[in-house]
Amino acid sequence: MPRAVVLLSGGLDSATTLAMARKAGYECHALSCAYGQRHAAELEAARRVAKALGAAAHREIEIPIGQFGGSALTEAALAVPEHGGEGIPVTYVPARNTVFLSLALAWAEVLEADAIFIGVNVLDYSGYPDCRPAYIEAFRRVIALATKRTVEGAEIRLEAPLIELSKAEIIRCGTALGVDYSLTVSCYRADDRGRACGRCDACRLRREGFEAAGIPDSTRYA
Repeated sequence: MPRAVVLLSGGLDSATTLAMARKAGYECHALSCAYGQRHAAELEAARRVAKALGAAAHREIEIPIGQFGGSALTEAALAVPEHGGEGIPVTYVPARNTVFLSLALAWAEVLEADAIFIGVNVLDYSGYPDCRPAYIEAFRRVIALATKRTVEGAEIRLEAPLIELSKAEIIRCGTALGVDYSLTVSCYRADDRGRACGRCDACRLRREGFEAAGIPDSTRYA
């Protein structure tokens, strides 16, 4: 069975991505990162999701990029907005996906994995530059140049299966694959019990996705 490293935040998108990787026949090794996020309940959600969806392994790694600040997700002095607004929102975490993918690449090389999966998507994203197709293509070039495994002729594919799906399409896909979205946490301001605020941008996109999909919202709200 081919192996894959799947970045697993504990949110709706990454849970769906893990289910898709499993459906595609991969032995999935899930990787979650504690980066100083204020919504740390998502890490507990990642543990639940990894177990429920049959990940072969699940690792959590601490990368305290939050100490640099610059994001409302890591800096208490910055308020999490309830509306996205114009431009790149303050919830953007500087270089987060680049750091995550670099760690995933290191583990993939050690595992002799064939692929890395990441659950970014461009249609419902919040304006983050590291969720765009151009970014994914650029990192594919990095992978081809960066490791002993790829330079010696093997391939590590970077898969972003949600990249052009709407939130509703993602939810329909995950539901068909048996994802229990009540296990996931997407909220930027989730409390210690993982209950969502219902007002932040992440909650808005998630709620609208369930409504558009015609599927009951199983999110636990505070």
